[in-house]
Amino acid sequence: MNKLQDTGSLSVVEAIDKLEMLYDAALAALRDAISAFIRDGSLPNAAERSKGLFSYPQLSVRWDGKFSDHHRTRAYGRFSRAGQYSTTITRPALFREYLTEQMTLLESEYGAVFEVTPSQQEMPYPFVIDGSDLILDRSMTAGLAQHFPTTDLAKIGDGITDGIETIALGTASLGSAVSDLPLSHFDALRTDFSLARLKHYTGTPAEDIQPYILFTNYSRYVDEFVRWAGEQILDPNSPYKALSCAGGSYITAENADPEKTLSDLAWKKHQMPAYHLIAKNGQGITLVNIGVGPSNAKTICDHLAVLRPHVWLMIGHCGGLRESQSIGDYVLAHAYLRDDHVLDAVLPPDIPIPSIAEIQRALYDATKAVSGMPGVEVKQRLRTGTVVTSDDRNWELRFSASSLRFSLSRAVAVDMESATIAAQGYRFRVPYGTLLCVSDKPLHGEIKLPGQANHFYEGAISEHLQIGIRAIDLLRAEGDQLHSRKLRTFNEPPFR
Repeated sequence: MNKLQDTGSLSVVEAIDKLEMLYDAALAALRDAISAFIRDGSLPNAAERSKGLFSYPQLSVRWDGKFSDHHRTRAYGRFSRAGQYSTTITRPALFREYLTEQMTLLESEYGAVFEVTPSQQEMPYPFVIDGSDLILDRSMTAGLAQHFPTTDLAKIGDGITDGIETIALGTASLGSAVSDLPLSHFDALRTDFSLARLKHYTGTPAEDIQPYILFTNYSRYVDEFVRWAGEQILDPNSPYKALSCAGGSYITAENADPEKTLSDLAWKKHQMPAYHLIAKNGQGITLVNIGVGPSNAKTICDHLAVLRPHVWLMIGHCGGLRESQSIGDYVLAHAYLRDDHVLDAVLPPDIPIPSIAEIQRALYDATKAVSGMPGVEVKQRLRTGTVVTSDDRNWELRFSASSLRFSLSRAVAVDMESATIAAQGYRFRVPYGTLLCVSDKPLHGEIKLPGQANHFYEGAISEHLQIGIRAIDLLRAEGDQLHSRKLRTFNEPPFR
């Protein structure tokens, strides 16, 4: 049922079309002005800038509180109170499907009214240089920063998603001091900041990143993923059509050669190389090799979150902490001991990170399906429990203190990334889960040595990766139910 509160409201399609029109016009205007400045020193017109010449478009949504026919069990697409909600939008063509879904829910279930106008947020010039034919040298940057909008870090942050900001910054209409409630977790400035960083860190364009994400901390998972992806692309019955690889390789059925891709060392230029198995319906799989440590884990999640993925899962290696475990066993994390410290300032370690039932069930069922073991037998290889994530790779050198803390937490495994990824999922409302594979048992004398490592890798990686992929297949079938209400705050923005 659709009861619009205002006959002058834009439809969902009209609103998104206008977002694209305003964004494209501002982008072109800024690039043209930069070209003129480089060519002959011409300065942008101050009066035109004050009218939004270089501004991001703003999407405003109004609800008067009178009509509501919403699903109470859904984790998003809900208003917490009547009022006007706003955000600034970048790359509306990239986010068109996401915007359509969110806006359609608010229109059909609340009778929401949409308005699109220029905002007070200007596009920083560094974000528009890439993808253009503009060529700058070092001597030009000072002048550009003086006369053109640039990145002001005081205006870029996670205040909304962390619950610190309760108004949508920079969204007051031009000439007005009135601020609105936040419509989304990330505004245009924060989103553009991360889109630029994603290309830098992963070596791939943000457009290719898929909504189902696997993280790993070992490069051999990448080798296995690329080989498997090549098979999928060549299979006419597969839902996948291409593989976008770190370093610029783009594999389709016409040029599929996984071995050549694996021998290409272009990915080494990037800190966290990513590989995107692109689905025909846009619901594919991204694998990111985040390397080792909580700093990388935090960084990549900070930036991937702006794309609003459906899930991210950690499938990496860990140290087993129980005598009953064997090398090659699995650990399904249902709790985390956060000794990573990288998020303490924004998410104190005493805040519990809950497990998500849909994720836990999918990982467990996927383990059974891929391993071929029935429920009773799978418990011999799959241990559920607390995972410790440490920022100290040599925690063993403080054995007495570490072992006591591990014992008190009833931990079953230790690594350097999983709790960080889970905490970031909790923080950014991205469903998360962890399935690790035991590569050594440091408390019981089974340490990782080169020869043992190679033998272990050969036997475990393929099965572990396939479990992660199978879990994604199961989660994809969950649809809207995958997003959990337990991640909502008290004053949650309407958009997912």
